[in-house]
Amino acid sequence: MELYFLILLIVIMATALGSGYPVAFALPGAAILTIGIASAAGWLFAGNVDAYFHSGGAQQWLSAGVTNLRGVYWEVERDTLIAIPLFIFMGIMLQRSKIAEDLLVTMAQLFGPVPGGLGISVVFVGALLAATTGIVGATVVAMGLISLPAMMRNKYSTPLATGTIAASGTLGQIIPPSIVLIILADQLASAADQASTMRKALYKTATGEISMPSLFGVAGTSAGEMFLGAFLPGLVLVGLYMVYILIFAILRPKSAPAVPYEGKYDFAFWRKVFVTLIPPLALIFLVLGSIIAGIATVNQAGAIGAAGAVIMAGYRIPEERTRWLYAPATLALVALAILAYALSNFEMNVKAMDTPADRLGITLGVIGTVLFLVGLVWSGLRAFRINDTLHNVMLETAKTTSLVFIILLGAAMLTAAFRAFGGEDLVREFLISLPGGFWTQFAIVMAVIFILGFFLDFIEIAVVVVPIVAPILLADPGANVTAVWLGVMIGLNIQTSFLTPPFGFALFYLRGVAPAAVRTIQIYKGVIPFILLQLVALAIAGSYPPLVNYLPNRVSFLSETSPPPRNPKLQVCLDSYVAEKFAASSEITDAIAAARQLDLSVLPDDLKSTMTDGLDAAASVPEKLAEIARADAAVQAEAGAYRPLRSEVRFIEKEIRAAQEKADKLKTALGRSDDPAEQARLEAELNAALAEVEALKAQIPADWEEKHKAFTALLKAEEKARNLYRRAADDAWSAPAEVLAVLQAGEGFRALEEPLKALRGVIETADQAAAEDEIKAFEKVVGNVEGAGDVKKFLSRARRAIKKGDRAKALEEYEKTLTAYAEQSAWRARAESLIPGIKAYLAAIKDTLGARQQEKLSREQALAMASCTAHHVDVSLNF
Repeated sequence: MELYFLILLIVIMATALGSGYPVAFALPGAAILTIGIASAAGWLFAGNVDAYFHSGGAQQWLSAGVTNLRGVYWEVERDTLIAIPLFIFMGIMLQRSKIAEDLLVTMAQLFGPVPGGLGISVVFVGALLAATTGIVGATVVAMGLISLPAMMRNKYSTPLATGTIAASGTLGQIIPPSIVLIILADQLASAADQASTMRKALYKTATGEISMPSLFGVAGTSAGEMFLGAFLPGLVLVGLYMVYILIFAILRPKSAPAVPYEGKYDFAFWRKVFVTLIPPLALIFLVLGSIIAGIATVNQAGAIGAAGAVIMAGYRIPEERTRWLYAPATLALVALAILAYALSNFEMNVKAMDTPADRLGITLGVIGTVLFLVGLVWSGLRAFRINDTLHNVMLETAKTTSLVFIILLGAAMLTAAFRAFGGEDLVREFLISLPGGFWTQFAIVMAVIFILGFFLDFIEIAVVVVPIVAPILLADPGANVTAVWLGVMIGLNIQTSFLTPPFGFALFYLRGVAPAAVRTIQIYKGVIPFILLQLVALAIAGSYPPLVNYLPNRVSFLSETSPPPRNPKLQVCLDSYVAEKFAASSEITDAIAAARQLDLSVLPDDLKSTMTDGLDAAASVPEKLAEIARADAAVQAEAGAYRPLRSEVRFIEKEIRAAQEKADKLKTALGRSDDPAEQARLEAELNAALAEVEALKAQIPADWEEKHKAFTALLKAEEKARNLYRRAADDAWSAPAEVLAVLQAGEGFRALEEPLKALRGVIETADQAAAEDEIKAFEKVVGNVEGAGDVKKFLSRARRAIKKGDRAKALEEYEKTLTAYAEQSAWRARAESLIPGIKAYLAAIKDTLGARQQEKLSREQALAMASCTAHHVDVSLNF
């Protein structure tokens, strides 16, 4: 019965949305109605209001949506959605500042002489507005009112003109900062948690091990990573649009002619271009640049954008041009310059303000902050007084933000109802049962999202579909895709919803401002090539994951909070990096050979052994790297035949578990039944289920266990080879570093001589307690000197003798302390000649063999790791 109520839920939701009922009420309304009907039906026909739910009951699922929303969005650590009102405010304020009009007119004059120049200028402006306002409706309307008449007047093809405007207006959905990317990041963060749990269960089922290595874990994503991941695909899409228009203009010049600029390209023109173009570019640089550079979080970048939009509005809104027009913006720029200078040249920590330079830096910071606030408030007052702009912008921001959050609440309730009737399990079973693995599942999901885009808004798709399908796709170890890649792929797909008829919003916006001579069918025809280009961009990003993954990885690895080199997810890439360094140059092997020529006879036996072991480990690394290559080649050679066999067996095993679960339920029901007729029916069904289990087991190939065992042995051999290499690499660094630390402590060791001599008088004449305390204090000083353990050992014995009242014994141990100190002083003096050689060796291997022992990745390593980890690696063979 649950299936019928699931269908009813979908029908009610589709009917409500199709009738034009507000989304914010259609989603929770469908959930409440369906749960209510299911409860009533259960009470009437089964005597139990919870009878027709997949699990739980009506009260649980009615409250689940609100409870989940509160648990997710009211957590202190979960601040992703704070950025939404900030970016909405920025976009609306810039839209009211008439920035689009200036950009369109100026860029049309700049690009006009190029074939298809008016169309290219529209795409260029659309990309700029996408990175600033991000508001599809306002962008399409502005370009439709300004650029469409100009393009029609210059004999542009009507489908090309309308398609270009509609498609360019939707770039704000994929070029950051984008509201849909923020929502997707939030949904995918929860999906990644679910996917990680699912993958752990899969690993336990496949291997029998309770703990899954963190290497195979599913990492979540953030709004910042989504912005970074979407940046390059967004530029690719802009490039595809421009190339298409240029090729169209070359092939059909009469349909997209060049439009010469009637004026002159003089200083006044270029000044106009500068004044029009630089402010939005500067704002884009501040907002996106601060995120890419790791200076600001997405929320902080949103605040920067909102403040920048207010300052731009301060000189854009006034109609009257006075000499004070740019004063607030100039003040803000001066303030930013002062702050940048202070941050670059001074320690801006009030608590650590000790020197005059520190006080000067703090003073400059205060002056810069005050000036910036004056400029911001001045601009805000202008926006408040002129046409009540600030009030209207804040009102629109509140309305739009409220709409987003109400839809999120409604979607949470709808998702809860979907799960209440087993919809999530049904979708999971359907996708998992498809042949072809992840890519078949992914293609089906992308096709469904594309089709839903004909009828649903992007927010509805993001908050209803993504929570259901994303955990399933992320949990698949075969593709092992990242959450940011999946999010960007979904974002690119969702973008088409603005262009696909009959409900594409960009089409409605353009139809509303287009002249009557432009027919609706021409608009529909015009967007078709751009929809295809969006799908091409989707295919490019899908076939080349580094296009999405590289930039987030790069920023992460270069940041102050970058993962350490010993992070499990970096180890395979780090192994390959070291192997490439060995293959590219003999510098490392030369350094090892030079270190082995050092005269270690001057060292005591223990340090000599340590140093020798470290150098032997370093010398063994090339062979161990070769062994890794051989082991990996052996795995890859067998993987081709083993992978389809494993997929076949795992699929059969899944069906066996389902059949066995069904048999267990039937067995339980049979034990509880008292009706002979029902018992007979249940027993027949139980026998059939058990027979199905046996039949499925018989389908498993007879040689599966043998081949699985053999392949597992190959995987373990590769893992062993990697572990042996990593242990050797660690020893190659840590052993010489330990010896160097001892040798470099020579100055500190020599400083012990005088205090050590003074202890004789303490032992001989001081009272017992005072002598014990003074020796104990000196022990701590000796213990802080690397390699002084022998001296400390005899000193400790002297202290214990004092404690027992045996001064003669204490003096005896003290003499041994002096002897040990003299011996160590002698070999330390001789061994200081080794310091330059050991330093040179460690410097040569620091970024290779010693990489795992460092606190952070070097820049070169970080870039190499970003490139390596940007590719998706199949880990399914370990499951």
